[in-house]
Amino acid sequence: MTEELQQSTPGSDEEMSFAELFEMEENNKVVAVGDVAMGTIIGAVDDYFLVDVGDKAESYIAKSEFRLEDDAEIKIGDIFEVFIERRKEEGGLLLSREKAIAIKVWERIAEIQEADGIIEGKIESRVKGGMSVDIGVPAFLPYSQIDLRPVKDLDGLIGDSFEFKILKFNRKRNNVVISRRAILEEERNKLREQMRSKLEEGQVITGAITNITDYGLFIDMGGMDGLCHITDLSWGRVSHPAKLYKVGEDLEVKVLKYDREKDRVSLGVKQLRDDPWATVVDKFPVGEKTTGNVVSITDYGVFVELEEGVEGLIHVSEMTWSKKPRHPSKMVAVGDQLEIMVLNIETETKRISLGMKQLQQNPWDLVTENYPVGSVIEGKIKNITDFGVFIGIEEGIDGLIHVSDLSWTERIKHPSEKYTKGEMIQAVVLKIDKENERFSLGIKQLVPDPWQAAYNNYPSGTVIEGEITNVTDFGVFVKLEEGIEGLVHVSEISKDKVKTPIGMYQVGDVLKAIVINVSAKDRKIGLSIKTLEGDAEDEVKGEVEASEKSKKVEKAPVKSTPSTFGDLLKAAAEGGDSAGEE
Repeated sequence: MTEELQQSTPGSDEEMSFAELFEMEENNKVVAVGDVAMGTIIGAVDDYFLVDVGDKAESYIAKSEFRLEDDAEIKIGDIFEVFIERRKEEGGLLLSREKAIAIKVWERIAEIQEADGIIEGKIESRVKGGMSVDIGVPAFLPYSQIDLRPVKDLDGLIGDSFEFKILKFNRKRNNVVISRRAILEEERNKLREQMRSKLEEGQVITGAITNITDYGLFIDMGGMDGLCHITDLSWGRVSHPAKLYKVGEDLEVKVLKYDREKDRVSLGVKQLRDDPWATVVDKFPVGEKTTGNVVSITDYGVFVELEEGVEGLIHVSEMTWSKKPRHPSKMVAVGDQLEIMVLNIETETKRISLGMKQLQQNPWDLVTENYPVGSVIEGKIKNITDFGVFIGIEEGIDGLIHVSDLSWTERIKHPSEKYTKGEMIQAVVLKIDKENERFSLGIKQLVPDPWQAAYNNYPSGTVIEGEITNVTDFGVFVKLEEGIEGLVHVSEISKDKVKTPIGMYQVGDVLKAIVINVSAKDRKIGLSIKTLEGDAEDEVKGEVEASEKSKKVEKAPVKSTPSTFGDLLKAAAEGGDSAGEE
């Protein structure tokens, strides 16, 4: 270099000063620090390319800085823009391909923003608040600017390339904010204007589902969103649109209404097909059998789909002949295929009444034949209540043994005192009411009524002797035989007024009384101590009177003959009176 400078120095044999030599050397340099120059690849060593920028000194640039180019295609002689960072003290230049690219990118960014243009970039990763996009320099893409609607799978965008608008940038801070939504909005507005000009009611179009809600689907028709309400998705029942459709799915719809002032579009899917209710009467005649699938179960019945868009209800009362049916969910399940009968059709309200039990034999039609009155049956106790015991006869038929028909003689406060659930017992059929589906049974009827025999065994006037079983304010109960008791009412205890027999008698005492009345129908035997004692007194009195009369006859004095004249006249007079009477 010094030799070259000396050769280029005009006519002086004296050596030039260091300052003059430095100035001359600077003036002969081809490139300056901070410039972007064209560099030629003249070689490659390990992980570096050797680049010549025409400065009479070659420099190395790491191959990694050529990240925007394919290393396999870079060859000797290729020319690239490079940035002159500084001159090395030991000689040579420090070059950067990345900074040269960045400088050009920033210039392009400024130009694009000024021209409201677009720039292409590749989404590289997720960052706080958005995504990092490589547009030559790292750029920030906020979540709100990714799409017209929130994107659920952000990670799925990584590695994809899109076009973006530049919202703002700051070169000093290396900060660029971009937007993809701005481009999509411009495209949507253009499509919307096109759609508005040609959209008509009744038109059939295909759109993409953009959102799913409880009440319907939002569909992008190409620049405009329309709503397909849940009631317009199908002629049948739709519990939730998400069970039938997915976001992003293409769907053919019919334009039902277009409000140009409010820019609202109502769409329908079911309107693409004929209303099945128009022919339901012909397809499902009343009284005919058909099949259907259970689609819903409620407390009051089951909904069955006969065909797409046509559902009928099997009311719980039409599922079984039993008067106390189980919950519908205990009899069928969603998805079950059922054989049913059409009971009624209301086309105006789109209601169909169906029945299951009509295809089964009504057990009450045969109950009279199978269980005639007076026959003895055996069954298991299904339930015990205050008023009686229910016995399972057969499926759908229970018989009731009323508490009054449990025993002829026992006082049963509650049937559970004698019986337990699940116990097998016998009973007599007393009555069958087919219309009201009531089956009356009795246990006491298995044996004769002891009160019928008591009526004959204890007629009025019979003197009984029995053990006291109970003493109450109103009387004393006396056991005549097993299951038969009589009552000595408080008024029949004594001729003297008795307020209460309590204290006069004790349970277990033996009491003698007389039967004063018997009623087999009312199951009552009236007893009396007072009457029995009165009869005894009368009998004793009669015997005494008879005895005294007999004694008087025996002791009567013999009449003496008159001894005086007066006596004779008196006797004659008495005799005359007697004769006159005769």
